Amino acid sequence: MKVLVTDPIADAGIDLLRESGHEVETSYDLAGEALLAAVEGVHALIVRSGTEVTRDVIEAADDLVIVGRAGIGVDNIDIDAATDNGVIVANAPEGNVRAAAEHTVGMAFATARSIPQAHARLSGCEWAKGEFLGSEINDKTLGIVGLGRVGQEVAKRLGNLGMELIAFDPYISTERADQLGAELVPDLAACLDRADFLTIHTPLTDETANMIAEEELAQLEGGYVVNCARGGVVDETALAEAVEDGILAGAAVDVFADEPVDPDSPLLGVEDVIVTPHLGASTEAAQENVAVSTARQVVAAFDGEPVTNAVNAPSIDESTFRQVEPYVNLADTAGKIAVQLFDDRLERVEVTYAGDIAARDVDLVTASALKGVFEPLEWQVNAVNAPRIAEQRGIDVVETKSRQSEDFQSLVTVTVENAGRSVSVCGTQFAGEDPRIVRIDGYRVDAVPHGHMLAARNHDTPGVIGFIGTVLGDHDINIAGMFNGRQTIGGEALSVYTLDDPVPDDVLAELNADEHIIDTKYISLNNGD
Repeated sequence: MKVLVTDPIADAGIDLLRESGHEVETSYDLAGEALLAAVEGVHALIVRSGTEVTRDVIEAADDLVIVGRAGIGVDNIDIDAATDNGVIVANAPEGNVRAAAEHTVGMAFATARSIPQAHARLSGCEWAKGEFLGSEINDKTLGIVGLGRVGQEVAKRLGNLGMELIAFDPYISTERADQLGAELVPDLAACLDRADFLTIHTPLTDETANMIAEEELAQLEGGYVVNCARGGVVDETALAEAVEDGILAGAAVDVFADEPVDPDSPLLGVEDVIVTPHLGASTEAAQENVAVSTARQVVAAFDGEPVTNAVNAPSIDESTFRQVEPYVNLADTAGKIAVQLFDDRLERVEVTYAGDIAARDVDLVTASALKGVFEPLEWQVNAVNAPRIAEQRGIDVVETKSRQSEDFQSLVTVTVENAGRSVSVCGTQFAGEDPRIVRIDGYRVDAVPHGHMLAARNHDTPGVIGFIGTVLGDHDINIAGMFNGRQTIGGEALSVYTLDDPVPDDVLAELNADEHIIDTKYISLNNGD
């Protein structure tokens, strides 16, 4: 098999491929027509962030089996195009975890003690000893936003150096946080109120973009911000102003909303903001780890074996996949609906199979349900890595089966829960490809999953459904379908609306202000597409 490497990777990865009997060609700085020509006849393409793997590139490579990203981010790869063309996309999310954690720790020390600033002054022959009064990290409180792989490694290191650890992460279990010596706090505000140092370890998503802005930085008054995760999570202008105005004591930034960073970036002109050019993964060990990991996945794909870190490929044989395929997307959808209806920290996910589906190999279906549950947390989650994310976050996953199904030939139920609170969503497949959500928390419904949904719990009184429809209509939100369920006459009812448009927060507020409405939840499926 032929492998084309278009961005520099460590020799260890290239050696592994060649030792496995594959032909490896390295050709860097390819773009445009030159790249399209180079991928002809290639079976694997290995890239870092420098190569844009567009739909044109993927479709020009008729023999392409896998695109390997020697690193974690796959923003430069057209995942949809790869999937459309049967091409696996795999990354190496584990290889640079230690490097990123160590860089975070180094940046925390550097900003606390003004090390780069003092170096610059002394290099200019200025003995400015009296102008730098640093802060010790011992006995200080470290606020960790995002307790995933890197966040956990940072917690271990700085916890061992005498820092009190608090963490905000709505998707990690209390048990796992306890194991790391960290106290989970209920929200970002609680984290900011108590932290002396704030370190950020979240992906960049619609939910986390500019998550930490002027108001949040003001809560951290006198503290320090360290961001070695993703540019765009922290409002760069607000951060620069907060440091320059003395609201914050300092900041250390390794990642930027636009890279390479614009020379006019406000962060570059503030003395107490330390900046590095995205060096989090720039160690020899990290580069070797990601190169070897990527090479191993290429070899696995060539050998027809499961690709551990595949972003878009199910690890299941074709015959089994055909049997369970109708339920894969159904379970994913049920998981997405359940987690968006559940506004609490997850401790447990249960996937229940009843009827004919219980006799099948449903590992992929369970993984797809987990993907749906975790997708709001990590943009790169997929049916392959979702079980690993559950394990890393200390979330119990339970799979149960029963050959008996009360009303349907097959039924898949996804339940998310924590300390006695739970939300359950049941789905089935009608003849052909006709997925339906048939029960939500005991309420019988018959909802066709759609890109935008609204679930409303209300008192079962006349006029409520009309009121909801009027409010949606007043805001030009078109209703594609409506499904109502109740348990007792005059009690509580649940209505589910499939919509052509998203529901803004102000519309939800208007609905919730009515005395007959108990609560409403907007649900986005497939990112609202």
